[in-house]
Amino acid sequence: MEERCRENIPQANFYLKNQLMKIYTKTGDHGETGLLGGRRVEKDHPAIRLCGDLDETNAGIGWAIACGLDSRLKDVLESIQQDLFIVGSHVAAHGGTSKKIPGLPPARTESLEQEIDRAESDLPAMTAFILPGGSKAGAVLHMARTICRRAERSLVTMLHEVPAESPLWSDLVYLNRLADLLFVLARLVNLREGKTETKWLPGHSAGK
Repeated sequence: MEERCRENIPQANFYLKNQLMKIYTKTGDHGETGLLGGRRVEKDHPAIRLCGDLDETNAGIGWAIACGLDSRLKDVLESIQQDLFIVGSHVAAHGGTSKKIPGLPPARTESLEQEIDRAESDLPAMTAFILPGGSKAGAVLHMARTICRRAERSLVTMLHEVPAESPLWSDLVYLNRLADLLFVLARLVNLREGKTETKWLPGHSAGK
């Protein structure tokens, strides 16, 4: 049975096959896994690394939701979690195309931009770099943002061998915008919870 970066995004098999299957297959016991189409690759293959980065991003977003965000932010972030599974499906196709996998419409990236604009309208202007932290939810969103940037870098590596018609090119724009959104949402959550942002002070160190 075809696998789809199962170690990192196991639910995709249900999405693509719509049938039950065991969580363990034993087919990866020798350090290999499968991409869409049945191609076997090592588990440190760039596509598998990227699937892992996307899964970590998704888990970080889920953690932030679990911190008790308001219902509107929860809805925004849950829709992003759905998007990340689609991006992962594109990765599993490894630059190919599949009629079974929908592309992310440009409207999804535009929605991220709208959310960024909405959040920034409530935020004070940044006058310095800020240190990640603040409230628990704010710190988790900062962490999710850094993982998303890693996923973006991993995707750039993959794009060296991906054709121009692949949906992964538009996914790159989506991930870039998502990292920006996670940053401003971290700031917004900290503002709402009364947490003062800690500015980076060049040349400053503890005890001086």
